[in-house]
Amino acid sequence: MSQLLQIDFPYPGPFGADMASQLKGLAESIVNEPGMKWKIWTENAATGTAGGIYLFADRASADAYLTMHSARLASFGITDIRARLFDINHDLTAITHGPLA
Repeated sequence: MSQLLQIDFPYPGPFGADMASQLKGLAESIVNEPGMKWKIWTENAATGTAGGIYLFADRASADAYLTMHSARLASFGITDIRARLFDINHDLTAITHGPLA
């Protein structure tokens, strides 16, 4: 069953187009992670936070990614990583046009 993973963490920037330019290679590697269906990148320059909402094919893939990505962020000196895993109600999400297909 699909799993939604939400991650956010303190991030000093860059944001916007500069972030996209600097992290393009990272995005290209994330898309190849086992079980990854999609990621929505999140950023808030006003609060100095960034992260993402991810959809994985299953819980095992989400757990494995969270473990790997937490270690990667820590290697960049990023701490205070907040992560949450959620099951998805597919019936209600279909009604509200959630991108699960």
